[in-house]
Amino acid sequence: MNRSIMFCAALLLIPAAAANAETAADNYRTYCVQCHGLKGDGKGINVADMSTQPRDHTDAKEMSARTDQELFKVIKEGGQSINKSVLMPPWSSILTDEEIQDLVKHLHKLCKC
Repeated sequence: MNRSIMFCAALLLIPAAAANAETAADNYRTYCVQCHGLKGDGKGINVADMSTQPRDHTDAKEMSARTDQELFKVIKEGGQSINKSVLMPPWSSILTDEEIQDLVKHLHKLCKC
């Protein structure tokens, strides 16, 4: 078998998660910091123009009040899905369920909860 064909065939066997170099921290920096801030403290650059303050992901008490299912749902479906701000967009068309689950784990790191 031709080596280039073998290489291409091997690439097809790599799971999608392994092929995707994006980490939860990368996705957080790309999609979340504009509102939630670089530190996750809710003080992103968009805050000045927002009528509702973004969630402070470093607040362990506040974040612990949310289940993983709620966090997953709000990331996937947007703020309205859990009766929160319409300014929180749904990310289901951008992020996979696995990436959203990884973001939920990343939020636990930010709040240390």
